Amino acid sequence: MQGPFNRGSGRKPMAEINVVPFIDVMLVLLVIFMITAPMLTQGVQVELPQVTSEPIEDVENTEPIIVSVDRDGQYYISVGEDETAVSLDEIAERVIIILDRRPGTPVMVRGDRNVPYGQVVSLMSTLQVAGVGNVGLISEPPRSNEG
Repeated sequence: MQGPFNRGSGRKPMAEINVVPFIDVMLVLLVIFMITAPMLTQGVQVELPQVTSEPIEDVENTEPIIVSVDRDGQYYISVGEDETAVSLDEIAERVIIILDRRPGTPVMVRGDRNVPYGQVVSLMSTLQVAGVGNVGLISEPPRSNEG
């Protein structure tokens, strides 16, 4: 007897999802990220001092000005992706220009651990002359000696 709620065909609904297309897309994305990831970590090779400290919370989400000193004593200034080698005298001029356009931009110093202390102090003095009142220092967390 056929009622209004009975199905006469006897077919079951299909409850499977074909995941092969999703796997293909994921593999393509994996290859793309594997190729592009090494290109994202560019910059001056600096061996940072290792100290235990808390990361600075960036409340304004602004791109900081990073001034670096490499092991040879060469200065670099970077804002976002743009990184340029500069002399100590040029640093003050560039920082003043950037701070005029974007006041309140944080200024960070990356100094190689093998650079003489006097060179980093000269850099910080130059930044103070340029009108930077607060300079942050970038370091790396200490490596654990496990293994």
